[in-house]
Amino acid sequence: MRSRDGTYFISCTVLSIIFFLLSTTFLQASDYLISYRYVVKDSILYNETLAISKSMLGCFGQPNQLLILESDGSSNLKKIISKNSIEFIDFIQTLGMQVENREITINARNKSTTILTLKTTCFKVDFNDKIARISSLK
Repeated sequence: MRSRDGTYFISCTVLSIIFFLLSTTFLQASDYLISYRYVVKDSILYNETLAISKSMLGCFGQPNQLLILESDGSSNLKKIISKNSIEFIDFIQTLGMQVENREITINARNKSTTILTLKTTCFKVDFNDKIARISSLK
């Protein structure tokens, strides 16, 4: 139905188009909390832990860096990251990881432990048909 000046239909159409565009760009991306820990003892990998969980509350911040991984239509983030683990580890190293190193020498025997840790960080993840876009939040 039109109003007297004829703008009712046009304004509703413009608002619906704007809402549709915003919902397709922002609402498809999901928030995930990811933490990573890598432990090396005496030059041998001892433990590697990757924890991924969907955020119950929305994360706030601006997208910082972007990583695009092949997903083959899957929306399981842990499987996507395990298939592309080298690219993901290189990506999170650029975000800044905490490095802890301990070395002890007893009776001419050297023991060393190195721990790399990415503290729990919020990521925006957008799944498409063939790719997953992962961006860290600043």
